[in-house]
Amino acid sequence: MLLGLFNELRAAKVPVSLRELLDLIEALKQGLVFADMEAFYFLARSLLVKDERHFDKFDQAFTAYFDGLQDLDRHLEAMIPEEWLRKAFERSLSPQERAQLQSLGGLDKLIEAFRQRLEEQRERHAGGNRWIGTGGSSPFGSGGYHPEGIRVGSAGERQGKAVKVWQQREYRNLDDQLEIGTRTIKMALRRLRRFARQGAEDELDLDGTISETARDGGLLNIQMRPQRRNAVKLLLLFDVGGSMDAHIRVCEELFSACRSEFKHLEYFYFHNFIYESVWKDSLRRMAERTSTFDLLHTYGEDYRVIFVGDAAMAPYEITQPGGSVEHWNEEAGHIWMRRFSDRYRKLIWINPYTEDTWGYSHSTAMVRELLQGRMYPLTLQGLEQAMDCLSR
Repeated sequence: MLLGLFNELRAAKVPVSLRELLDLIEALKQGLVFADMEAFYFLARSLLVKDERHFDKFDQAFTAYFDGLQDLDRHLEAMIPEEWLRKAFERSLSPQERAQLQSLGGLDKLIEAFRQRLEEQRERHAGGNRWIGTGGSSPFGSGGYHPEGIRVGSAGERQGKAVKVWQQREYRNLDDQLEIGTRTIKMALRRLRRFARQGAEDELDLDGTISETARDGGLLNIQMRPQRRNAVKLLLLFDVGGSMDAHIRVCEELFSACRSEFKHLEYFYFHNFIYESVWKDSLRRMAERTSTFDLLHTYGEDYRVIFVGDAAMAPYEITQPGGSVEHWNEEAGHIWMRRFSDRYRKLIWINPYTEDTWGYSHSTAMVRELLQGRMYPLTLQGLEQAMDCLSR
């Protein structure tokens, strides 16, 4: 049985090995799960899948092998496993719910009516009092009203009257395009590493110790060396306030991951676009600001520069003097961005919105043009591409 599942996973390009299959077999022998398909699913996924980006492929292979339910909206001709449905219903119905079922002739009549609708229905329905759909007063569907019935899915407002729910479980695709957490950000940032030994000699040099001890005829000669550290220098500039408030959490995760991964890290804040000054403390930004000219002359051209922002603003904030929403800027924002581009060869922009939404904002296209296309989404795949760009 498990060999068939193993073959399905390999065919779906899930990198599963015989070692993991043997671990699953051993877990079943130990009785970790028994006669519970959902528990088996989670056990198999935890043992067979080592990278969350393959969860979706695993779900497809698992469903294909065990002939799971298909999408009811597109495949209404699918047959409901009668034995499963009947036992699940009977096990969880309260005495009051059992009494309610009598209005349709009991559980058998309700199931039979549901099966008949599935066999006859060929398209999606909304409203009405017969077919499986949304709204209306049919006993089968979602978002409508009926004294009792079977809720299919979760579209629309629930009335709380369903005798039982038939809802297909959905799994979100985790293949590179989801918002990410600190751990996965760290994994992506590690593509941008260049190690050097820096600081005090406080780490044991084992190879050197062995070599020097042998050279001294066996007399122990301990050798020390500086620790090996990531020598990359990083300058982070975060857009804060306004529309960026919706992205505070993920920006905090990015900031936390960067502070953990990079010894040489400097950061500043700006609002919407870069002008003649930036700040480090948002609570004191009106009193304590840093001149952008000073920033450009303080941090050398060996720094990698990352702007983080949604790039969504009025176009004149980029193109016109006085375009800033907070103050009168003597020089247009695009002039300052060109100064950054001239100073730092390795400069990118990370956008918390996914790439398919960038077309809704004209200013986003303007920023991309200023950076010669070096804008990346704040996703796992986007960060990997961004780090590859900075490491060239």
